[in-house]
Amino acid sequence: MKIVVIGGTGLIGSKVVARLTQEGHEAVAASPRTGVNALTGEGLEQALTGARVVVDVSNSPSFERAEVMEFFETSTRNLLAAEAAAGVGHHVALSVVGTERMPDNGYFAAKIAQERLIEKSGIPYSLVHATQFFEFARAIADEATVDGEVHIAPVRFQPIAADDVADAVAGVAMGAPLNGRIEVGGPDQYRMDEFFREALAAWGDPREVVADEGARYFGSVPGERTLVPGDGARLGQVSYRDWLARDPAR
Repeated sequence: MKIVVIGGTGLIGSKVVARLTQEGHEAVAASPRTGVNALTGEGLEQALTGARVVVDVSNSPSFERAEVMEFFETSTRNLLAAEAAAGVGHHVALSVVGTERMPDNGYFAAKIAQERLIEKSGIPYSLVHATQFFEFARAIADEATVDGEVHIAPVRFQPIAADDVADAVAGVAMGAPLNGRIEVGGPDQYRMDEFFREALAAWGDPREVVADEGARYFGSVPGERTLVPGDGARLGQVSYRDWLARDPAR
């Protein structure tokens, strides 16, 4: 069947397209690079013709509060309208574990707004809530750096490989709509400051990691379980150590 992947040339999207293609589906990578822009609506009608499933793994180019809200609300409205016109029967969206537990975070608030639009659209849907990707660990450490020290909240943390996220998203896309959500996380749970202490050591990064209960995660202070999935979550197969070992340059 034809499955259109919005954001299909990005980190997760390209992996989802590859997995769906391997399973024999007509997977279409849709992004501004391929002439499809959900934010402006450009190319949506043509791309969605004949599609049975749409997977949205697109992301905002800005994390500034107003801009990220504008991105997810506008692109999702455009996408849902085009899906309704094309008769798409399943909308799959990638979101973040803990969105509802940290609504003061601008990015999380925008993802909540996106999910509400999807839930009210009348189109059968599935939401995949994932924890933080291994691939973003350096960016998290850099964002948390103050005067050369990495200030990290001592809360639970369960990051996941992008490959495992893509497997989960592709699996959901090939199945029946959940009309609800699943959560996915990595195979190992850490205390967040301990994870980054080990990670920086593995990178050969000399910065000191400071356990700081007031440390912010992209603008908000996370609670003990804000960033980890609940019971029954699907767990990935790749550990962080194994992920690093596959490519030492990481």
